[in-house]
Amino acid sequence: MGLIKAAVGAATGVLADQWKDYFYCEALDADTLVVKGQKKASGRSSNKHGEDNVITNGAGIAVADGQCMIIVEQGEIVELCAEPGVFTYNNEISPSIFVGDLKEGLKGAAKDAFERFTFGGGVGKDQRIYYFNTKEIIGNKYGTANPIPFSIIDRQLNFQLDTQLKCNGEYSYKIINPMLFYKNVCGNVSDDYTRENIDSMMKSELLTALAPAFGQLAANGVRYSELSLHTVEIADALNDVMSKKWAELRGVQVVSFGINSVSIPEGDLKRLQDLQSAVPLQNQGMAAATMTAATADAMRSAAANENGAMGAFMGMGMAQNAGGNLAGMYAAAQGSAPLGGIAPAPEAPAAPAAPAADPNAWTCACGAVNTGKFCSECGAKKPEAAGWTCACGAVNTGKFCSECGAKKPE
Repeated sequence: MGLIKAAVGAATGVLADQWKDYFYCEALDADTLVVKGQKKASGRSSNKHGEDNVITNGAGIAVADGQCMIIVEQGEIVELCAEPGVFTYNNEISPSIFVGDLKEGLKGAAKDAFERFTFGGGVGKDQRIYYFNTKEIIGNKYGTANPIPFSIIDRQLNFQLDTQLKCNGEYSYKIINPMLFYKNVCGNVSDDYTRENIDSMMKSELLTALAPAFGQLAANGVRYSELSLHTVEIADALNDVMSKKWAELRGVQVVSFGINSVSIPEGDLKRLQDLQSAVPLQNQGMAAATMTAATADAMRSAAANENGAMGAFMGMGMAQNAGGNLAGMYAAAQGSAPLGGIAPAPEAPAAPAAPAADPNAWTCACGAVNTGKFCSECGAKKPEAAGWTCACGAVNTGKFCSECGAKKPE
């Protein structure tokens, strides 16, 4: 048995009249995951009394976009087709598989399922066709009724805060392996299998997997307030956590994950905000600027408060004493870049050195400083030096040199 891809015009042309049975599936809505294929007999068909669960040789089977069709015989999957088109069923050829866009999903976990196909040659007593919705199933709402443990790791503040996180939003999933979904989830459904049959279990397992998924992001330094910016990473983390239970067991994969809101307890939020507000004060310049602003506010409050001006000024003085000397804080901030990497203001250039004093300068009685023999202001003569200079260079006042003992010249 197997499938032969029919010509493009076979569905509506002369060849269509040659099909004894014709199976197809209407468009599957977002709530329907699996539906049993029904035999459609046209007004010109003479096969109106055949068995419902028997596919006649030469029957036509149509597969639409976003669908995957399987043929089950005696409870075993014998055919699979995920390519859109019209196919002819032939029980004289080997089973055929058209994977279509499920090529990636049917790897790995589905390898054993391929090997377990029943490659029989004759028509079985019970044959059924099932159509699977392979489109993205969107609009699955979730909400954390019970808080999820979450660790806020802030490397800037060098601390870790273990808190409880609540969030809500929507997620979407997709059937990537219809064989596993049929075998382990829906089985031989008699009519339709909708997502409400599995949503409760999937939502419960997803919320359980959120804790380790969020833990992976927290370890990478992602804050709780930034989770909505990392929905792609969350979806990947969820698939990593739930791969064995969803992908390898049920053939289902999370496609997208959205967060509407996220919150932590008020006490933890205030503690975190206080720690973040204290970060700038680790820099001397920022601390001094904060103290300056507080002092200015106190002065403005004191000026506006006629009755309590004295008390306000006293409080301002106490604040200044508790905060230390602002000038000293600003001075300590020089030489190190404040928070944010802003370089400190350049130091003022040093004042030029004073010129060396002239050894020949003398001060007149009028106060003028001169270097010549007469005063430039009053004309007075430079007074004679009280001492004498020896040949060795020493200045003396006595009759003999205090250095070499030479006698004062006449």
